[in-house]
Amino acid sequence: MVAFTINGRRVDVKAADDTPLLWVVREHLKLTGTKFGCGVAQCGACTVHVNGEPTRSCVAALGDVKGKQVTTIEGLAPKGDHPLQKAWVAEQVPQCGYCQSGQIMTAAALLKKNPKPTRDQIKAEMNGNICRCGTYGRIVRAIERASKGA
Repeated sequence: MVAFTINGRRVDVKAADDTPLLWVVREHLKLTGTKFGCGVAQCGACTVHVNGEPTRSCVAALGDVKGKQVTTIEGLAPKGDHPLQKAWVAEQVPQCGYCQSGQIMTAAALLKKNPKPTRDQIKAEMNGNICRCGTYGRIVRAIERASKGA
């Protein structure tokens, strides 16, 4: 059993320590907002926060989060009213929507450490997240909007 906190709730998960956190989140805990994209930490679709840091859950092992705090898109703002989520809607970011939870989680970590990033800082931070629909311009505008509190 591995104990950790997810979205503010303590859980005990019975799985091998080397089980990818992504599968624990999706299959054991039934939190399906976090998506599988590539399985090798290259696309960002599976991004969650571990102790506040953006983490690719497809390569993080269950044993790595023992005693830690994990936040998924469901825990970012349970009512879906995080400034980034509102900005995502206002800027009409999603097309297919598949990568969006990972994009938002990466952006949330950026705004937490740098509440007023420049456009270049946003692009640099978001560079590791892939959007197959190519909505990068909208993503940048949404992060700018959220950073301004609009």
